[in-house]
Parts: sequence; C-alpha cells; structure tokens
Amino acid sequence: MALDYERLCGMRTETRTFAYDFRATLLYNILVGMGSDPLNEAEKPFFFERGLRAVPSLATTITWDSTLLEEAGIDMVGVVHGAQKMEFYRPLPPGGRVRAYAQLSEIYDKGADKGAIILMDTHISDADDEAPICSLRSTVFARRDGGFGGPRGPSPQSEPLPDRAPERIVDCPTRPDHALLYRLCGDLNPLHADPDFARAAGFPRPILHGLCTYGIACRAVLKTCCAYDPARLRQFEARFSAPVYPGETIRTEIWQEGATVRFLCRKAEDGHIVLDQGQATIQI
Repeated sequence: MALDYERLCGMRTETRTFAYDFRATLLYNILVGMGSDPLNEAEKPFFFERGLRAVPSLATTITWDSTLLEEAGIDMVGVVHGAQKMEFYRPLPPGGRVRAYAQLSEIYDKGADKGAIILMDTHISDADDEAPICSLRSTVFARRDGGFGGPRGPSPQSEPLPDRAPERIVDCPTRPDHALLYRLCGDLNPLHADPDFARAAGFPRPILHGLCTYGIACRAVLKTCCAYDPARLRQFEARFSAPVYPGETIRTEIWQEGATVRFLCRKAEDGHIVLDQGQATIQI
C-alpha cells in the first residue's frame, strides 16, 4: 500500500515522559567504548556510578520509540538508518526524567525502485523545569516505500575532508554479541538479532546498530577533542554508509579546525568506510 504523503507530513507523537537511571547510562557508555581500559582515570566518570557522566549520544536511546514509523505504514523490514544529527542546548543528565515528542518533518520519494527518505525530529526537554536539552534529526531510508508520488527532495551535498592525514585515530573493537547487548538500550529491531530477519532484509547476518557506531564515534570525539567534557559538545552529525558486523573494529579518524571537527569511521580490518560526512561543533 502506497504511503499517504499528505497524512504523514507533520504526523507526531504525544509528548511523553521517559525515565532512565544510572544503569542505562553505564550500559550505554560501556557499549560505545568507555572503560575499555578500566584503569583509565579520565574515563572513570563514564563507567563508575559516582560522579557519573553521560556520553552525549545517549540522547539517541533514552526516548527511543519506533511506533511513529510503524503507524505511518512504513515497511519496517526495509528500514535502515540513513543519518543522524544532534544539537545540544545543555548537557544531558546521567539519569532522571525527560519529556519528548517526535514528528515526521518531511518525506521524499526517490522512486519505486529506490525507496523513500523520511526526516524525523525528536525534541527532548527536562521533565521538571521544561528547559530544552537537545534536538535530534533522524534520516530514515525506507527501501520498500518509494513510488508514492511525493516530492523527490534535494540531492545530498557532500563536503570533502581535509587534504591531509587525520590528526587523531581511535580504534574501538566490537564484540561478537555487541548488537545483542546494544539492543538492551532500547532498539529491539530484529535486524540486529534474528538471522532470518536479517537475510530477509538483504544482509547475510544481523548487523550492528548504526547508532552504536555513531555513539562510538561520539565517544572518540569526546575523548580526543573535548577532554571528556560532555558540555563542550554542541552539535554532532554523520551519515551511515555501510553496515558493521559485530566483532569488527571501528576506527574513527578525526580532523579538527578550531571549533569544527570532521570525522569518519571505517572498519580497521579492510578500511571500508561505514560512517561518513561526520561533523561536530565543540566549545574550545
């Protein structure tokens, strides 16, 4: 059944309250690489509950809810994450209650044989004082939902990376069961756990969550460019370009020019790029 463009544009969820505690934050921090060296005192606030801090990309998990896409009639077997952006107005607390709502901001029709691009915005605020914490923009590629007659949308623009070797490189090995553990952060898409579902979606086996790769890159930038201070990260975005399979090592390559950080992620085993168009804005 074709998507109803007029009905879907502007479709949104109710504003809801979400609670998370130190356990959720510790689990997330560790799964994106914090504590890989448990003797690293600089990372202790991210893997020990006393004085706990949150890796900013935790924001992509604490209000996770796929029901908006499901209610829109998207074929979830064909859904993959295309890109993710975060903008912060204040640091994300390491636990507590937040209020959030999500809305479909735009839907682009790339053709019956190419799928649809869906832009979904999530707005997160503090549940007590209602002050905004951050805004998220998710770009979703619905591979089976093109051809509904909507606008084609703009062509993506890419900016070349600096013509020099990266100043910093951070390797993060993943575990064979990494996707099974990351599912506990909220995204229970069977693509990351069920071999039959993964094959039906066109993959030989379950893949790692794109947002896990994204979080690993965020941790790398936080470590190398922000001296582990989450308050210094103001904006962070990247495009998902290829899947990572659990057990592979994610290598983040970083270039910095003042407050602007450029980065990409590749598989250390074969050099294949899995996350590109990475850009962050930091406080210097």
